Amino acid sequence: MFAVATLLFLAVLVGSYAAAQTGGDQVQGSTSAVEAAVENGTNRPVVEPRDNVTVVATDSTAFITNDGDGPRKRAELVAFAPNGSVYYSNDSHTRYWDVDPVEGTAATVEYLYADHLTPEACNSEAVCTRNGIERVNLTTGEVTPVYSRITPGKHATRWHDADRIGEDRFVVADIELDRAFVVNTSTELVTWSWDAQTDFSTESGGPYPEDWTHINDVEYVELDGRETVMVSVRNHDQVVFVDMETGLREDWTLGTDGNHSRLYEQHNPDFIPAENGGPALLVADSENGRAIEYQRVDGEWEQSWTWQDRRLTWVRDADRLPNGHTLLSDSNGDRVLEIDENAEVVWQTTIGFPYESERLGTGDESTGGPSAASIDLPSQRDSDDGATPAGLLPQSMINAITYLLPGWAGTVEVVSGLGLLVVVPGWTVFEWRRRGFDVRLQWPVKLRDR
Repeated sequence: MFAVATLLFLAVLVGSYAAAQTGGDQVQGSTSAVEAAVENGTNRPVVEPRDNVTVVATDSTAFITNDGDGPRKRAELVAFAPNGSVYYSNDSHTRYWDVDPVEGTAATVEYLYADHLTPEACNSEAVCTRNGIERVNLTTGEVTPVYSRITPGKHATRWHDADRIGEDRFVVADIELDRAFVVNTSTELVTWSWDAQTDFSTESGGPYPEDWTHINDVEYVELDGRETVMVSVRNHDQVVFVDMETGLREDWTLGTDGNHSRLYEQHNPDFIPAENGGPALLVADSENGRAIEYQRVDGEWEQSWTWQDRRLTWVRDADRLPNGHTLLSDSNGDRVLEIDENAEVVWQTTIGFPYESERLGTGDESTGGPSAASIDLPSQRDSDDGATPAGLLPQSMINAITYLLPGWAGTVEVVSGLGLLVVVPGWTVFEWRRRGFDVRLQWPVKLRDR
């Protein structure tokens, strides 16, 4: 019995690892069909058809290929055509983050990227990162640089979001310096900034100064007719609103540092304005493994909608589409999915470690979508689709485990690994207790008195 169980678990692990090392195979979710379609120039569908182009930016080890020089980690910006074929793909950068449609175009987007540079390229003894904004015409493939800056190191210094707010102006989420700022990309001058130390204690949030606020998202909104920047302060579990003239509007803050029932290290909050049934905030509540929405009622934020299933382990983007559907990017779940107004999954694609997704023609993020309260969206929580044994562990622990696992290890591989950790010691103890011999240890040196 022990032998059969051991061989079975080993077969699963060895087989999965061997399959991942096969030349051209991709792991951690991205199907080999996507890469094959790009390399061979085929137009055959690799995902289910959907209205308009769906653009996905992936982060970290989106997939691994063996291109003759050994396994190589790659991230990608990929666009799927309405018929499900690959419309565009680019993996020239180390990581991809925010992606936004360019207003007035049918198939042009601007995206934020990060490139890890060698110490030699940094003129330093340590590595550094180039953070940049580029524009690409998905139809022609023409790429235009917009703006870039170099930050030291590569952990907690990579910018995750930058949004265009004018012909030459971008608002940027600056993780390294714990601030949000506006830059004129023509003059490269910073014309406005908000420093988190103005309103937050360095004793709160994450470790200071290594990764204190982890500001990962910004969005330009208008509150009471005033220019305002909404800022996601991830390590403080808060979304705040900063008046560009008077500063933080504390009465609009959503969340409290450490109150994880409200928000827990969120990503990509979207503001839904009054004309679409708001004010409301649709948030990827990452460490809680859910998408959640809060409606503004009598000057307070009240939860109005939430969605999660057993596979949703680390959602980092949620966009409300004009038809009432919601587009989700589940990083650790290696998928992008669309749920309808009845909380049912109506479309999904497997892709490694997606950070943000956009459905072109629907506005930037949730700009064109209605609030959940205005159309009575039903919530869904903890539905058991059989994907993972999520209910057995705290969500934050599941997130940590899935983040650290190698790309080829899924639920079956995790169960097999845990099985080996139980079976092999158990087998050893069992055989020891039923042994037919004795083992004695004796010190080899004896001392005698003269």
